[in-house]
Amino acid sequence: MIIGVVKLKLYADWVHSLKEKRMIVQSIIGKTRNKFNVSIQQVEALDVHQTIILGISMVSHSKTEVENRLDKVIGFIESHTEAEVLDVEIEVM
Repeated sequence: MIIGVVKLKLYADWVHSLKEKRMIVQSIIGKTRNKFNVSIQQVEALDVHQTIILGISMVSHSKTEVENRLDKVIGFIESHTEAEVLDVEIEVM
């Protein structure tokens, strides 16, 4: 069993309220879950308006499948939001 985990930090400088941030986060989470069937949730900086930190995980039988799918997930999120990607941490166990 291979487990892949991503911590993705995004910055949205136009967000001025937690309500705006919540709408963006829910959109990203919904689209990503539907397309890739991965576990995804906002994990840190819950009270910071412009910073979005997402945790993404998946399980598979193949290390290359996990790495490829997580790369696609990151690319998908980058292309489907106006937020800037500040940091990506990937761990495959």
